[in-house]
Amino acid sequence: MHSYVTVVPALRWQDALDILIVAFVIYRLFLLIRGTRTVQMVLGLVLIGLAFVASQMLGLFTVNWLLNNFLGSLIIILVVIFQSDIRRALARMGAGPFFASRAHVARAAEELTAAATWLAARRIGALVVIEQEIGLSEYVETGRALDAQLSRELIETIFMRGSPLHDGAVIVKGDRILAAACLLPLSTNPNVALTLGTRHRAAIGLTEENDAVVIVVSEQTGAISIASRGRLLQEIESTRLVARLQRLRS
Repeated sequence: MHSYVTVVPALRWQDALDILIVAFVIYRLFLLIRGTRTVQMVLGLVLIGLAFVASQMLGLFTVNWLLNNFLGSLIIILVVIFQSDIRRALARMGAGPFFASRAHVARAAEELTAAATWLAARRIGALVVIEQEIGLSEYVETGRALDAQLSRELIETIFMRGSPLHDGAVIVKGDRILAAACLLPLSTNPNVALTLGTRHRAAIGLTEENDAVVIVVSEQTGAISIASRGRLLQEIESTRLVARLQRLRS
């Protein structure tokens, strides 16, 4: 009578590195598509994959044949569906060197701080969202698309009283203004002070579910606040504001 011993191969450091690289790539892809319509497309492809497995298990030969032919061209389908996301990812990878990126961050921080200071001095309310890792496409779609170069003059003009775009949030990505007059979700946290207005509640509400950073200028007091991770730092000085913004990612 023979006895068999199962030999489990030892885990090499290359295997651990391989797993970490794949996990990192998947994580970065998730961050890239989060907050965009691409998530719905990915869920649709997952459902098709589950249907393919179910058709094999249940012996649905015609359905299985159709899905098999569809999945056989999956690479081409993915390229067609996600061409804009692939183009955006490649653009990020091929962007300028690190110091050039930091220079853009510094310039954007200075422009935003100058605009917030100007608006605060005149007690003009403002709400500016700065996109980070997680996309804000679903909120961009609620406003008016601009895709304009970031400048203090444009920010100030948008929030001037009487402007058709002043009521809502401006969304900024890097050194570009993506959209204005965007709608943000209000915070439902019962611990938020009742004295805070709609702008401040919207800033907190967005940052409770997104990694964005939001600048708020109070129309009543002229104070500048900054929201991140569901918390609001009130009455922040311009020097602290620009330093905080310069620490953000490019």
